[in-house]
Amino acid sequence: MAEPEKDSIRLVNEPLDAGAAVAAVSCAEAGGIDLFVGTTRAESDPQDGGRGALLRLDYEAYPEMALAQMEKLVQRARERWPIARAVVWHRTGAVAVGEASVVIAVSCPHRAEAFESCRFLIDELKKAIPIWKKEVYEGEARWQGESAGG
Repeated sequence: MAEPEKDSIRLVNEPLDAGAAVAAVSCAEAGGIDLFVGTTRAESDPQDGGRGALLRLDYEAYPEMALAQMEKLVQRARERWPIARAVVWHRTGAVAVGEASVVIAVSCPHRAEAFESCRFLIDELKKAIPIWKKEVYEGEARWQGESAGG
């Protein structure tokens, strides 16, 4: 019987399944599994300049580059912690309020290692991976980092 893949790194244009991520990292060598699920949160600010409520986030990526960098990121984490298995999944396309944009799951021999490595993966993914986010509101849409009105 073939050994299951130790890492699962994906960009997908469909809903993410946190339960499937936990199942993918579950193994006898792991005493701790940490799961992070990043979801699109409802935002509405009475002083938002007429944007209205957030409807969704639209994600775009350069898949070949993003996946290669995600693999390198997991390798960096493996150099610091004894990761048994890792999942790094990110959505592309439209992600409605309440849906998951990113799922990261890590299994390690001990819980502290699982917590630390999972935190490292999400923090570094947000900093360095070429995935772009457009916020779509009732009254306007803008790419993350773009100022109001353009």
